[in-house]
Amino acid sequence: MMIDSPVTSVKGVGPKKAEALDRLGIHTMSDLLYFYPRDYEDRRSPVAVSDLVPGEPAFVKAVVISVVKTPGRYRKKQILKVLAEDSTGRMEAVFFNASFLARDFTQGEVYCFYGKPTSSQGHIQMIHPEFAKADSASGEIVPVYPLTSGITQREIRKLEKAASQFAGEAEEDLPDEVIKDNALCDIGYALSNVHFPETMEALRKAKYRLIYDELFVMHIGLLMMRTKCSDGIAFSRDGAETEYQKYLPYELTGAQKRVVKEIAADMESHQQMNRLIQGDVGSGKTAVAECALYKAVKSGYQGAFMAPTELLARQHFKTLSNDLGPLGVRIGFLSGHLSKSEKDEVAEGLRSGKMDIVIGTHALIQPSVEFSDLGLVITDEQHRFGVNQRALLSEKGNDPDILVMTATPIPRTLAVIMYGDIDISVLDEMPPGRQEILTKAVTDKSRGIVYDFLRGEISRGRQAYVVAPLIDKTEDIDARSVTEVYDELKKKFPEFRIALLHGQMNEKEKDAVMEEFAAGGYDILVATVVIEVGIAVANATVMVIENAERFGLAQLHQLRGRVGRGREQSYCVLISNGEGQVSKDRARTMVESSDGFYIAEKDLELRGPGEFFGTRQHGIPDMQLADLVKHMDIMEAVRGTASEVLRDDPELTAGKNTPLRKRVEAMFGRGSIINI
Repeated sequence: MMIDSPVTSVKGVGPKKAEALDRLGIHTMSDLLYFYPRDYEDRRSPVAVSDLVPGEPAFVKAVVISVVKTPGRYRKKQILKVLAEDSTGRMEAVFFNASFLARDFTQGEVYCFYGKPTSSQGHIQMIHPEFAKADSASGEIVPVYPLTSGITQREIRKLEKAASQFAGEAEEDLPDEVIKDNALCDIGYALSNVHFPETMEALRKAKYRLIYDELFVMHIGLLMMRTKCSDGIAFSRDGAETEYQKYLPYELTGAQKRVVKEIAADMESHQQMNRLIQGDVGSGKTAVAECALYKAVKSGYQGAFMAPTELLARQHFKTLSNDLGPLGVRIGFLSGHLSKSEKDEVAEGLRSGKMDIVIGTHALIQPSVEFSDLGLVITDEQHRFGVNQRALLSEKGNDPDILVMTATPIPRTLAVIMYGDIDISVLDEMPPGRQEILTKAVTDKSRGIVYDFLRGEISRGRQAYVVAPLIDKTEDIDARSVTEVYDELKKKFPEFRIALLHGQMNEKEKDAVMEEFAAGGYDILVATVVIEVGIAVANATVMVIENAERFGLAQLHQLRGRVGRGREQSYCVLISNGEGQVSKDRARTMVESSDGFYIAEKDLELRGPGEFFGTRQHGIPDMQLADLVKHMDIMEAVRGTASEVLRDDPELTAGKNTPLRKRVEAMFGRGSIINI
């Protein structure tokens, strides 16, 4: 066998086992080597039976003194109880419906057990512990792997043992000077010790090398993405963006002025702009976008502004028409709900150049939409659009400048990574006069108080949102649904006008409900997270969120941003039944802070990076060992080294960098980073 031999060449791996391994992405011995453990069990120092703590996994070495099969509740099912003792006490290893394991135990022999102790009627038990004779199981740091049905830990360990003999054949991806300058162990040592470490220090060295690898290759790829920016339009250096600010009825914040300057510099350069504007709800992203659009139009180009919902697109159309229209800028609106004649009229205006700016939904990417000279593309709440949708709109021009905006707070520690090919501008200052939303976290026991408060606010002429995580109640999930809450509130507040909104309604129905709510036609809107991105309703002052423990902090912050749009004091009430420490910490964060970026950082700490990398549309590759929160120090070390390597060899064409080039292509997808 060799490192690239199929896993089926290992004795005992037949079609069924190969099918299970396939689900884990394992086809060759090399795949096994790069399939890392998710955890480790330290079986080097056994714990005395008398020192076992219920709930804390432990390794025990004890003599088996009896093996007993007892009937279970159901016919044909038996319980196997193995009584074992050391010099300090006795414990029971219990196996349900596994009486066949009795043949694996011999009275009087010493065995090693690993499991989570429990206490039952004063007796210490381990339910289904791992076990082996002491002479073959002690003195090891044992790997624990992520599994799938059809394969056990014992089986995958046996396969990894077979693969580890080929660790020395693994190809080095990193240049020799990178390994030497950063005191990294070689790849063979790393792959061998990440599976079966000789010591904890060996494991530390192995993991550091492999984590460094993942982050290094990721940074190389992202840096190469940045260098692939096309030549773009050089817009006029006429100061139009500054001129436009004079027409606004308010003064831009310092942050807005700074971001406008950054955008203007990009637009005036010969390189295509690719910039992200991050800013909390109400930080003034739309005004910044208007400055950029005005500059594009004054330079003789057209602009396109795409929003994820028709309601939001119409709001932008109204705002831009009021602000830019009086300056002679010709603005159109396009959505799927327009009549054919209305669509044709907009399409003709764009094609002929009679229309300067178009605002719309994904209808803008239809083949029938053509531009005379598209120079600037803006997408709002860009995470709602896939990469392909944004690309289709950009392709309607000749390398137009690209500006994307989001109110979804992205942790500062992740922003550069998530948008490796985008320059980032942050609106970190709120316009003066905005009141902070008062936030309170309560349990279900305080529901009556919450409802009394709700009645008081609505009686004063205000409106409220009530958000629930589910559309319909299910037995599987212990959470409230919008239909359940809607029915309850209709009975509780018969005097109020209450509407229901959720994702299973069609767009026309959803828009009609939101428009009616915005116009004051409803007092309470019961909804799912479909309102996370919506229009501003200045009269809405209360946001009640049911089962707040089921939402991420970033999402809670977005929902809270639906209120506080007017001059009246606004409130957010989080009703949570989560009892764990994480749930309490999250609630405290929401109560104590209104800073979206800080909240996103806390969310990342408490829940990990998974929710920020839920899809691959950002172009971030999967990583097995690297943790973008825990390993920020390694990430910082990697960044400078990656830049140096690319400075000397931008396309990784030098012979010493060929393995690295192959690894980058494998991680990001061939052709997505490097033009070959």
